Amino acid sequence: MLDAQEALALARFAEDGLLPAVIQEQSTQQVLMVGYMDREALHRTLTEGRVVFWSRSRKEYWRKGDTSGHVQHVRGAALDCDADALLVTVEQVGPACHTGAHACFDTHPVDAEVGASA
Repeated sequence: MLDAQEALALARFAEDGLLPAVIQEQSTQQVLMVGYMDREALHRTLTEGRVVFWSRSRKEYWRKGDTSGHVQHVRGAALDCDADALLVTVEQVGPACHTGAHACFDTHPVDAEVGASA
């Protein structure tokens, strides 16, 4: 298991300095949302116990729940096999999506044709 410094050294940030972070609820394993972290946001997330993102639109850090109260407590984290994406397992308090939905993927479900040939 990597510590925070080892994870920071291994993480492969994109050219824009960001790493996509998939946020998953620990109790249900439901994917709640996707956000982006730069090196500092990743460090804060791994050391402070709360999820911190880099807001691409506001160009600032935001710790999930500071204004809404919908906090994400970090329960685990893992880099993918290429170390260019992060999975963060959380205890979610309240809805994760800014729309008020529990998860950001609840709003626009897509009816994919499973098993259809390409």
